[in-house]
Amino acid sequence: MTDDQMTIAEIHDAILAGRLTTRRLVEVYLARIEACDREGPRLNSIITVNPRALETADALDESFAHTGRFAGPLHGVPVIVKDNIDTYDLPTTAGSATLAHSVPPEDAFIVKRLREAGAIILAKANMAEFAFNPYETIGSAIEGHTRNPYALDRVPAGSSGGTAAAIAANFGAVGLATDTGNSIRGPAAHTALVGIRPTMGLVSRTGIVPLYLDKDIAGPMARTVADAVALLDVIAGHDPADPTTSASRHHFANRYAGHLRADGLQGKRIGVLRQVSNTPTADPEVLACFGEALDTMRAAGVTIVDPVNIPGYDEIMRHPLWCISFREDIEAYLARLGPDAPVRTLAEIIEGGHFHPSIEGHLLMAAAAADRPETAEECLAAAENSERLRTAIRQTLATDELDALAYPTWNNPPRLIGDLRSPHGDNNQHLAPPTGFPAISIPMGYIDADLPEGPPGSPGLPVGLQILGDAWSEGRLIEVAYAFEGETVVGSRSSVVGC
Repeated sequence: MTDDQMTIAEIHDAILAGRLTTRRLVEVYLARIEACDREGPRLNSIITVNPRALETADALDESFAHTGRFAGPLHGVPVIVKDNIDTYDLPTTAGSATLAHSVPPEDAFIVKRLREAGAIILAKANMAEFAFNPYETIGSAIEGHTRNPYALDRVPAGSSGGTAAAIAANFGAVGLATDTGNSIRGPAAHTALVGIRPTMGLVSRTGIVPLYLDKDIAGPMARTVADAVALLDVIAGHDPADPTTSASRHHFANRYAGHLRADGLQGKRIGVLRQVSNTPTADPEVLACFGEALDTMRAAGVTIVDPVNIPGYDEIMRHPLWCISFREDIEAYLARLGPDAPVRTLAEIIEGGHFHPSIEGHLLMAAAAADRPETAEECLAAAENSERLRTAIRQTLATDELDALAYPTWNNPPRLIGDLRSPHGDNNQHLAPPTGFPAISIPMGYIDADLPEGPPGSPGLPVGLQILGDAWSEGRLIEVAYAFEGETVVGSRSSVVGC
């Protein structure tokens, strides 16, 4: 295991044994970013590298040498942060040239938690501009698409594709991203990572550039379930500035690391959502991988209920589940930037024209949306329909006494860059965001090995398995994900051409 592929536990073991310093670890990652993101295959995953990362590493090394103790649970862990999450010492662009020089007055709540835990903010990752696009990662903050490390002509999905590509290519130990409709779980599936979308209210949204604030939430991306959980344990919890997190005080009292159980599949009941998986355009190889994943869980002691159905699902999907609140949400964020905000209104963003042409329609649609989304008719209808969906999913879980529901994260493999016409297979928009329920995407296999644009020895294109449960069921989902990972060992095995 090379230094740039270590898990958090391995990093800490190496530091304790005197085999590794935080400075050395950061140097290795910075060199890899230079060789593989800026040069070589040019993954285009990083917008900004933290110029003070080595300074922070030196301070951590000095503290450890003096005290013999770690600064916190993420001591010396280099983190890649999606560039819509505020950092007081680096620009936060949301992937847009409009915010290219916008340095927020303070850290996002969750970034502050990372620093307090001893983590190093190594770099800010590229993203789909303002998080509009779930299918590809492109914006105006830097030029060009982010590439998938498993096949350089493929996308890593969006909008957190930069974070996903960076972690899969070993540019950092773990990643922090956001998910409004897809953006943690989809990129994780496309790059053989673990991605966790938490229950709405478990993680603070303060200091995150919003897309639709009622569905935005941050979460971890990592090469292993244990690393993703280590990050979640640090960022979860109550933030007085975000009222949605008040409920977390009653649901998050202990560390989720206690749910990393090798026997976590035994005795579980998991329902298979063929309503989601078996669509007319689903890729047969993805469905074959899904079938193998279900067989693996059966063999490990899971009762698979196949199929289960969400009552009224098709009817619910015919009605709105989304409220277009971008104008109100982004303007509230810009106001919090204070007098140094580069723009103050959505109208100014549009008039300035400093954005990628692909998002112009989204911006104009947001500008034309109703004032006060909390009272707009379409938003009230979406809230009512979302409650219908929550009730229906809970009915399914209760009727069959299920711990979770399972389906492929995407029904189709990563698209070619520039392809917006072939079936995308995105299953992420329908269940977790409208309900606020938690979901975890974990690697379940690879398809299309020996790709012409794949790195030497690439296993093929990654595909993901999604496990979804009721609100605050992260513990059970983590048990399933960790034990499944242990049974399969099909996680991140990326190598990048020329690196």
